[in-house]
Amino acid sequence: MVNVTSLTGNGLKDWIIQRATAVYLLLYTLVVSVVCVMHAPFNYEKWHMLFTTPWLQVSTAIALFAIVVHAWIGVWTVTTDYIKNTKVRLGTQGLVLLILIAELLGGFMTIWGN
Repeated sequence: MVNVTSLTGNGLKDWIIQRATAVYLLLYTLVVSVVCVMHAPFNYEKWHMLFTTPWLQVSTAIALFAIVVHAWIGVWTVTTDYIKNTKVRLGTQGLVLLILIAELLGGFMTIWGN
Protein backbone atom coordinates (compact mmCIF):
# COMPACT_ATOMS: atom_id res chain seq x y z
CA MET A 1 0.00 0.00 0.00
CA VAL A 2 1.33 3.44 -0.93
CA ASN A 3 0.82 6.21 1.58
CA VAL A 4 -0.58 9.25 -0.22
CA THR A 5 1.19 11.65 2.13
CA SER A 6 4.64 10.35 1.19
CA LEU A 7 6.64 12.62 -1.11
CA THR A 8 7.40 10.01 -3.79
CA GLY A 9 5.64 6.89 -2.56
CA ASN A 10 9.02 5.18 -2.43
CA GLY A 11 11.11 5.09 0.74
CA LEU A 12 14.44 4.88 -1.08
CA LYS A 13 13.64 7.87 -3.30
CA ASP A 14 12.54 9.88 -0.25
CA TRP A 15 15.77 8.94 1.54
CA ILE A 16 17.87 10.02 -1.45
CA ILE A 17 15.96 13.30 -1.79
CA GLN A 18 16.41 14.03 1.91
CA ARG A 19 20.17 13.39 1.68
CA ALA A 20 20.45 15.53 -1.47
CA THR A 21 18.63 18.43 0.19
CA ALA A 22 20.92 18.09 3.23
CA VAL A 23 24.00 18.32 0.99
CA TYR A 24 22.60 21.37 -0.82
CA LEU A 25 21.79 23.08 2.48
CA LEU A 26 25.31 22.37 3.76
CA LEU A 27 26.88 23.84 0.62
CA TYR A 28 24.52 26.83 0.70
CA THR A 29 25.40 27.50 4.34
CA LEU A 30 29.12 27.29 3.64
CA VAL A 31 28.95 29.60 0.60
CA VAL A 32 26.77 32.19 2.33
CA SER A 33 29.01 32.08 5.40
CA VAL A 34 32.13 32.70 3.32
CA VAL A 35 30.42 35.53 1.41
CA CYS A 36 29.29 37.11 4.69
CA VAL A 37 32.79 36.89 6.18
CA MET A 38 34.28 38.44 3.03
CA HIS A 39 31.83 41.36 3.16
CA ALA A 40 31.91 41.99 6.93
CA PRO A 41 31.23 44.25 8.77
CA PHE A 42 27.61 44.63 7.72
CA ASN A 43 25.21 47.49 7.79
CA TYR A 44 21.70 47.45 6.33
CA GLU A 45 22.72 48.77 2.91
CA LYS A 46 25.46 46.16 2.50
CA TRP A 47 23.19 43.35 3.67
CA HIS A 48 20.39 44.47 1.35
CA MET A 49 22.75 44.80 -1.62
CA LEU A 50 24.18 41.34 -1.00
CA PHE A 51 20.80 39.62 -0.78
CA THR A 52 19.39 41.39 -3.83
CA THR A 53 21.99 39.85 -6.14
CA PRO A 54 20.26 37.39 -8.47
CA TRP A 55 22.56 34.42 -7.74
CA LEU A 56 21.96 34.72 -4.00
CA GLN A 57 18.21 35.20 -4.44
CA VAL A 58 17.94 32.07 -6.59
CA SER A 59 20.17 29.98 -4.33
CA THR A 60 18.23 31.15 -1.27
CA ALA A 61 14.92 30.28 -2.94
CA ILE A 62 16.27 26.82 -3.73
CA ALA A 63 17.47 26.51 -0.13
CA LEU A 64 14.01 27.41 1.18
CA PHE A 65 12.43 24.80 -1.07
CA ALA A 66 15.06 22.25 0.03
CA ILE A 67 14.29 22.99 3.69
CA VAL A 68 10.58 22.41 3.13
CA VAL A 69 11.14 19.14 1.23
CA HIS A 70 13.70 17.95 3.79
CA ALA A 71 11.40 18.80 6.69
CA TRP A 72 8.37 17.18 5.05
CA ILE A 73 10.18 13.88 4.51
CA GLY A 74 11.37 13.93 8.12
CA VAL A 75 7.94 14.76 9.50
CA TRP A 76 6.29 12.12 7.32
CA THR A 77 8.78 9.50 8.48
CA VAL A 78 8.38 10.31 12.16
CA THR A 79 4.59 10.59 12.06
CA THR A 80 4.12 7.33 10.18
CA ASP A 81 6.45 5.55 12.60
CA TYR A 82 5.05 6.91 15.85
CA ILE A 83 1.45 8.06 15.32
CA LYS A 84 -0.63 4.95 14.69
CA ASN A 85 -4.07 6.58 14.72
CA THR A 86 -4.76 7.51 11.08
CA LYS A 87 -6.91 10.55 11.81
CA VAL A 88 -4.41 12.02 14.27
CA ARG A 89 -1.50 11.28 11.92
CA LEU A 90 -3.20 12.87 8.90
CA GLY A 91 -4.28 15.85 11.00
CA THR A 92 -0.73 16.34 12.25
CA GLN A 93 0.71 15.95 8.77
CA GLY A 94 -1.85 18.39 7.37
CA LEU A 95 -1.05 20.99 10.02
CA VAL A 96 2.70 20.65 9.44
CA LEU A 97 2.18 20.84 5.68
CA LEU A 98 0.22 24.09 6.04
CA ILE A 99 2.98 25.55 8.23
CA LEU A 100 5.67 24.50 5.75
CA ILE A 101 3.78 26.00 2.81
CA ALA A 102 3.26 29.24 4.76
CA GLU A 103 6.96 29.38 5.59
CA LEU A 104 7.89 28.74 1.95
CA LEU A 105 5.55 31.46 0.67
CA GLY A 106 6.70 33.89 3.35
CA GLY A 107 10.32 33.18 2.48
CA PHE A 108 9.69 33.71 -1.23
CA MET A 109 7.90 36.97 -0.48
CA THR A 110 10.89 38.10 1.61
CA ILE A 111 13.42 37.15 -1.06
CA TRP A 112 11.60 38.52 -4.07
CA GLY A 113 9.70 41.37 -2.38
CA ASN A 114 10.68 45.00 -2.62
